[in-house]
Amino acid sequence: MRDHEHVRTSDFDYDLPPELIAQAPAEPRDASRLLRVEIPTGTLTHYVFRELPSILRPGDLLVINDTRVMAARLHGVRTDTGGRVEALLVRETAPGTWLTLFRPAKVATPGRTFLFETTAGPVEARAVSREGGNVELAFDRAIDPATAGEVPLPPYIQHYGGPAERYQTVYSREARSAAAPTAGLHFTPALMHRLQQEGVAFASVTLDVGPGTFVPVTVDDPRDHVMHAEHITVPAAAAHAIQAAKADGRRVIAVGTTVVRSLEHVARERGAIEPYEGWTSLKILPGDPFLAIDAMITNFHLPKSTLLMLVAAFAGRELILRAYREAVERDYRFYSFGDAMLLER
Repeated sequence: MRDHEHVRTSDFDYDLPPELIAQAPAEPRDASRLLRVEIPTGTLTHYVFRELPSILRPGDLLVINDTRVMAARLHGVRTDTGGRVEALLVRETAPGTWLTLFRPAKVATPGRTFLFETTAGPVEARAVSREGGNVELAFDRAIDPATAGEVPLPPYIQHYGGPAERYQTVYSREARSAAAPTAGLHFTPALMHRLQQEGVAFASVTLDVGPGTFVPVTVDDPRDHVMHAEHITVPAAAAHAIQAAKADGRRVIAVGTTVVRSLEHVARERGAIEPYEGWTSLKILPGDPFLAIDAMITNFHLPKSTLLMLVAAFAGRELILRAYREAVERDYRFYSFGDAMLLER
């Protein structure tokens, strides 16, 4: 039963002391904390992430998002005045042409040229089109998004000076995202090996995380919030592994909200998990069904965000807000570099 008409953005607010916003990741990765939420009973239990093999069951299927964050932030200047500009690569729209988030956008009038510093040297770019802060830039040579500039961190991480690789999952592959699928940051190769020894399997899908993941919900009714489209790929191997798990009665556990949205989009559009490539702007709110997943691993999300609404849809708003209150009381670390939750139905 859908009950969107009862949902308001203000229903998903909570108090978070600023000092609990993690400015650096746990070391090692699996030393982060893990709050287990057993939804049927409302039980909250505290673990360290490396204890995950003692919680999961043999036969569980962990579905991960193998996207990699682009080195997408480019610093440059106007070629006519020398004024400083910045462009964040979002996606390539044609060979050598990229949609970017541009600052200050007002100077990127079509036809104006800019000179950007990249790891391969200076590159000139011409503004092709502009819509708000979205500017298409045509570069005078190919840009490698894996190495071009700086890996962008979320705006609430202001004091991190460590290696950019810590904002990548250990299983990341092609650089296509503007942000990391952060629930996966807690895994190490050794932990994944231990899980496999315990009979837990892995499958990989890809959702290219867009900068829209940081867009706050500013409308009172979250149904009116516009989600940015993101590209998803569910390979045949992952689809078949999920189908087999479902047929056997084994649990499908999403590692992160990006995996949740990928699988739930395909399940809604196709009626089952099948090989798929396309775009999603799926928004999941309380009252929406979950057709693909049985549990999820996720980090702690911003107040009034679509991600908090998604986990509340899965576990129940009151239980999630109680879990968040307990996490605050116990000094859990929040957001991208923070601790994790395991939500089990």
